[in-house]
Amino acid sequence: MENGKILIIDDNRSVLSALELLLEDKFSDIKYLASPNELPRLLESGDIDLILLDMNFKAGINTCNEGIYWLREILKYDPDISVIMITAYGDVELAVKAIREGAVDFVLKPWDNEKLLATLHSALKLRKSRKEVNKLRTEQKSLKRSFSGSPHKTIVGSSPAVADMMRIIEKIAATDAAVLITGENGTGKDLVANEIHKRSKRNKEVMITVDMGAITETLFESELFGHVKGSFTDAREDRAGKIEAASGGTLCLDEIGNLSLSLQSKLLNALESMRITKVGSNRPIPVDIRLICVTNRDLNEMVREGLFREDLLYRINTIHIEVPPLRGRKSDIPVLSEFFLRKFSEKYAKPSVKLTSQSLEILSAYDWPGNIRELQHTIEKAVILSEGSNIKPEDLMLKYSPGEIFEIPDKTLDDMEKQMIITSLRENKGNKSAAAEKLGITRQKLYNRIKKYGL
Repeated sequence: MENGKILIIDDNRSVLSALELLLEDKFSDIKYLASPNELPRLLESGDIDLILLDMNFKAGINTCNEGIYWLREILKYDPDISVIMITAYGDVELAVKAIREGAVDFVLKPWDNEKLLATLHSALKLRKSRKEVNKLRTEQKSLKRSFSGSPHKTIVGSSPAVADMMRIIEKIAATDAAVLITGENGTGKDLVANEIHKRSKRNKEVMITVDMGAITETLFESELFGHVKGSFTDAREDRAGKIEAASGGTLCLDEIGNLSLSLQSKLLNALESMRITKVGSNRPIPVDIRLICVTNRDLNEMVREGLFREDLLYRINTIHIEVPPLRGRKSDIPVLSEFFLRKFSEKYAKPSVKLTSQSLEILSAYDWPGNIRELQHTIEKAVILSEGSNIKPEDLMLKYSPGEIFEIPDKTLDDMEKQMIITSLRENKGNKSAAAEKLGITRQKLYNRIKKYGL
């Protein structure tokens, strides 16, 4: 027995009786009226999902016009109610007019029972879908308020490397081309994604970022595509997935390189068709997104190793932006340092604090393996530890002195990352939350890397 509130209005008592016999064991909540005069009261008192409305009544204004009148009144109250018109007159013009006015379907008397039942089921599904969309729009408005209410993150710097990157962003932002953003950890790839969205024609809609490295295999489809109530144990209500929530705006998939091949296939299908199907449903839902993907991994190498689908790489890589490491834009270090200094001096109520020239020399000479994120944490610690108005070299807690030559260690990035994780875990006595915080990553990302390196 299907849920949903149905209202049937027909002045012919025998029609109402016949419909009652047909529908009483098919639908859980049905009301019958012989006149539409009580419609306003019923619309006010209950959330009606579907109305089966006769086109003609004995006290009709004009032949067939009273049905159109009441259709308009219903849709004024709630434009998402599914209304099916029913009449004994097979007038094609009238049918077209009713549909144009907002009816979802048209049934002729005498009706075919199976066809009528199928029409009612479809109309109820449409009503539920419209309610889902309205709920989603409400959520999106809330997200948009949250998004627009917080200050936009800004790309800071004017080095040649940053200027080249900004020229690419300027060219592609207004398009809907898929963008792949790559770069080392801590380079600010998320800022580049935000900048593209901010400059795009979708900037009044929300950008939703999904950390693909934090989604388990079992929850992937539910998180991205959504689910319907009862589709699995904890599915207590219908839920929109991240892709549907981002429709109209931008979807940013962070850590795209962490997806398994089976999940890559499911994602590719959704991106190719621009349709998603919720877990527990068979109804595809069209979506409209601008796709941005972010990773610190070499996806071309992963393709060669059979770890990443080549067709998915083509789909997400219309435009490729490589975010330069901080050691490749050293002329930006002073302005970035001042930017973070202003931020943290305000946060920790030390408005007069400043960097000495010697401290700036050390900051500019250091190679910053952790990139901008490491610089940010260094300045924050220095502001906290500083005494007086000057940040001295020892406040930076960098184990180097001015004039020292810094060379990139003879190790791979993976070797360095593995050693940083081992060191952080040792210093924090195995406390993964503390280690993750020190490394500037989430606890889930730390777990992923522990698993990757077999620690």
